[in-house]
Amino acid sequence: MPDQNKNQTLPIKKAKKIGSASTLGVGATYLLLLIYGLFVVMPMLIVLFSSIRPGAEIFKNMMPFTWRTLLPNQITFDAYVALFREYHFGKVLFNSFYVATLSVVIGILINAMAGFAFAVFRFRGREMLFAFVLITFMVPFEAISIPLFQIINQLQLMNTYWGLILPGIANGLVVFLFRQFFKGLPIALFESARIDGANWMTIFTKLALPLSRPAMLSAGILIFITQWGSFFYPLLVANQPEYRVIQVAIANFFTQYQTLWNLLFASVVIAAVIPIILLLPMQRYYVQAVTQTGIKE
Repeated sequence: MPDQNKNQTLPIKKAKKIGSASTLGVGATYLLLLIYGLFVVMPMLIVLFSSIRPGAEIFKNMMPFTWRTLLPNQITFDAYVALFREYHFGKVLFNSFYVATLSVVIGILINAMAGFAFAVFRFRGREMLFAFVLITFMVPFEAISIPLFQIINQLQLMNTYWGLILPGIANGLVVFLFRQFFKGLPIALFESARIDGANWMTIFTKLALPLSRPAMLSAGILIFITQWGSFFYPLLVANQPEYRVIQVAIANFFTQYQTLWNLLFASVVIAAVIPIILLLPMQRYYVQAVTQTGIKE
């Protein structure tokens, strides 16, 4: 009997050791994630606090790095006021919002139609054409910026909103997203609608498109972020101040003789915070759409 009790206690001791080891492993993992998170967040915190410092104090306490590096001695919002009063940042924000929003609206419709066609219709060369669509989002946008510039110039769309919007409407990744989503829907749903007399446009607008709301939200996020963060192409086709977008406006604070650091930091904060406020509530729909479309073939 004593031997049996001793044998029964051995698995319990092993389980306790395993449990304590797993607890230490989880604790170490969280500690590493916390340190990594601090490294990720720290530069943005420095930018944020530098934007509310007087210009002469921005680099005063940078070295060595202490708590004074983050916490300003004097808080001022002069940089933000100057952005909107002297540098017409309100117009810049309007241009960026207008270009990004219109690109999202038109881009969702165009890319959803293309994804629906690739998912539902059977036609010769479909797979080859879809392969070309996939190749388009693997090519860096900067590689095709000069040909796009020539096309926009020949169409006389330089320094216009449409010149900024049109190249950002078609997106191979968004087409792929919609194609995968529509391919996961039962084909019998569309066939029954055809039997009832509905044409394909009615099926697309009344049936398929309302069901694709998660994909639409994901597509809207992708297009919005792409247009909001675009720099090189708008710099080529919209060099006049009345069509300047936010990334180009930020770069203008780097002048030949000096860098306006307080204005630069304030504009960077605005450029980063606005998409976060708009898109953070929709992140769960984005993750849902990506996970759903990624497993369908």
